[in-house]
Amino acid sequence: MYILGISCHYHDAAATLIKDGEVVAAAEEERFTRRKHDSSFPEHAIRYCLESQGLSIADIGHVAFYEKPFLKFERILRQQIENFPRGFKTFHMAMPSWLSEKIRIRSVLRKRLGYRGDVLFIDHHLSHAAGAFLPSPFEKAAVVTVDGVGEWTTTAYGIGQGGKVELWKDIRFPHSLGLLYSTITAYLGFRVNNAEYKVMGLSAYGRKIRSAKGGSARGGAGNPYYPALKKTIDIRPDGSYRMDMTYFAYTHSDRMPSQKLYALLGGPVRKPDQDLLPRHHDIAAAVQMITEDIVFSILRHARSETGCDDLAFSGGVALNSVCNGRILAETGFRRVWIQPNAGDGGSSMGAALFAHSAVLGGKRSNPLQHAYWGPEYNDDFIGRFLQDRGIVHKKFFSREELLIETATLIAGNHVVGWLQGRMEWGPRALGARSILANPCHPEMQSILNLKVKHREAFRPFAPSVCAEDAAEFFECDTPLPDPADYMLMVYPVREKWRERLPAVTHVDGTGRLQSVHRDRNPLYYDLIREFEKLSGVPMLVNTSFNIRGEPMVCSPEDAYRCMMGTGIDALVMGNFLVRRDDNPKDKWDSEASAED
Repeated sequence: MYILGISCHYHDAAATLIKDGEVVAAAEEERFTRRKHDSSFPEHAIRYCLESQGLSIADIGHVAFYEKPFLKFERILRQQIENFPRGFKTFHMAMPSWLSEKIRIRSVLRKRLGYRGDVLFIDHHLSHAAGAFLPSPFEKAAVVTVDGVGEWTTTAYGIGQGGKVELWKDIRFPHSLGLLYSTITAYLGFRVNNAEYKVMGLSAYGRKIRSAKGGSARGGAGNPYYPALKKTIDIRPDGSYRMDMTYFAYTHSDRMPSQKLYALLGGPVRKPDQDLLPRHHDIAAAVQMITEDIVFSILRHARSETGCDDLAFSGGVALNSVCNGRILAETGFRRVWIQPNAGDGGSSMGAALFAHSAVLGGKRSNPLQHAYWGPEYNDDFIGRFLQDRGIVHKKFFSREELLIETATLIAGNHVVGWLQGRMEWGPRALGARSILANPCHPEMQSILNLKVKHREAFRPFAPSVCAEDAAEFFECDTPLPDPADYMLMVYPVREKWRERLPAVTHVDGTGRLQSVHRDRNPLYYDLIREFEKLSGVPMLVNTSFNIRGEPMVCSPEDAYRCMMGTGIDALVMGNFLVRRDDNPKDKWDSEASAED
């Protein structure tokens, strides 16, 4: 039996296909449309999922949608009534899409795909919870979900056991930890639902001392914005919270902070082109500390209430890898599992798995072993693309040759685009659509930020390290939790290695590591080992294969375009090597202009 899971119409639209309870394909719509965080109906992602298995829509037994649209629409109507006449303009602008598509999922499926079968609507946070627990290795676990908002719920906890998932208690809109973080994201001049991770990275530059006055035993002044921001939210010992909505405008406006929050934080919203000042660093650090306070309190309470030693954690806040890296140390849980696509995109997987096991009574799926569920391109496809475009290239005729030459390029401080196998599921590059570089080069972070990624200089880069060696380089949980495989945990880099690994050591001495196992991605693992022979370090810089403002690349054409528009030196796709200098940029520019 095939079940298709769908998420869309808020952000990060995606589709997941499961066969007899097992995931066989999953992808985000943005990778096909090239619109970052594309929220539209995921027609391209659905067609990929079907074609990957040689299916038509007639082969699908059930479609599972990741939330209940009418319940969400009810919340939006109630918001309007409670805040009228404020917010009428934004409400009026939103109505056409709601009435034509967002609450007419069955009609859209029939019109776009010709699907006339059963549609199951799963509660938003239940989709998150199922997407966390059902693919996890746990027979029984506490389940916690924290995000912006679903239909009404913003935070919930409960329990998963066998093929069942239950949510026991929740916090409801407008009180939302995710929306608090997004409000500060907007205040700092970044895009909401797009750049929260920038705030997380920026927080390392701010003061992480909670007292505004005193400092700490380690010295240093306290962060005055921590107690200031705490005025906006009443936090209880069990982690439940209630926000003072006079500081927020998102219930009735298209902006998130209110004038009262501007006054509290000492000024208006930062404009995107303005410099980031020390006060902005401190504000980012303050919201990160408050987020950690609340999340750890919720998790401790959930552990106490459920009696479980294992945790399945999901929702957009579960992508906060700085917080995740401290979960086991701070909460008493023995193990934690976080889906590689913990945000709304991953809820398409959760909805499908919940429909299979909890609604239809099917056998629970096996634990997810990797995150490579997207499209792949064989050598015949890649070779034809290169030949048809007249792209100068070299073909490797052995696996050993590919590994040695690629590792030599990286060790020589060349930046390499890497497209191999099936595309990753989720927001992190995991060695299938990655930009790779030398972690030992002192200028590599600047080179990547300015010449390749075209992004802010404060942004850190992640290390991919062979799993067996992680504890040598990082002060990490041992054994490593599975989320480290998906680049979802930040740990301190051991002091003795920080100077040796400048490209992956953030300003606060941490790194968001990806642990790489040979049985899950053998080619990537062996490349790291080949680089180790040249450098003495079993590690690579690994950042997503894209530039600022664009989704990760999917196809060989996407990868070649990205290389030619950046400072990437070489591209390794399948068994082919393309060097940027061998392919004149003026020729590419003229071809690209003709296509546009």
